[in-house]
Amino acid sequence: MAILPIVQYPAPVLAETAKPVADITEEIRTLAADMAETMYDAPGVGLAAPQIDRSIRLVTIDVSEEKNHLITMINPEIIATGEEKDTGEEGCLSLPGIYEKVNRFTEVTVRYQDLEGKTIEMEADGLLAICIQHELDHLDGKVFVDHLSQLKRNRACTKLRKLRQQATKDNQ
Repeated sequence: MAILPIVQYPAPVLAETAKPVADITEEIRTLAADMAETMYDAPGVGLAAPQIDRSIRLVTIDVSEEKNHLITMINPEIIATGEEKDTGEEGCLSLPGIYEKVNRFTEVTVRYQDLEGKTIEMEADGLLAICIQHELDHLDGKVFVDHLSQLKRNRACTKLRKLRQQATKDNQ
C-alpha cells in the first residue's frame, strides 16, 4: 500500500465529472487500499478518486471514531434523500485549513458496488450521510465551496491562497 499525493483545489481534475469504473480489477482494489491509507494518514473521513488525480467513480469513507469501519464505494449514486436538511461545518483534504458551513440532507440512500462487485444499497444519516454527499460531489466535479454564496466562496479562496503563501514561506 502507498500514501498518494492529494490534489489541491483548484486543480482541473476536481472540476471534472468522473468516469464509471467498468471493471473491478486488482488495480482498482489496490487503488482503493492506497486511497484508504492516504485518507487515514491525512487524516480525513473520506477521499474520492479525483482527489488523488484519478477521474473515476471510487470513494473511501470511514467516519468511525476507531477508524475501523472502512466503506469503499464503486460507482456510487444517491438514490433517495430524506426531507430534512441541516447546516454543518465541512472541510476537505483538497482545501486544507478551509472550513465552511454547508447545507446537506440529513439522510440519504446510496447504491454502489463493493470491491467484489456486489451491489449494495445503504441508508445513512448523520456524519455518514454528509460524508457520502461530500464525496459524491467530488465525482460530479464539485467541491464543498461550490455550495457557498459567491462572497463566501471568494473569502474561502482568499484564505486558502494566504494559507498556501504562508506554508511556502515557512518551508523556505
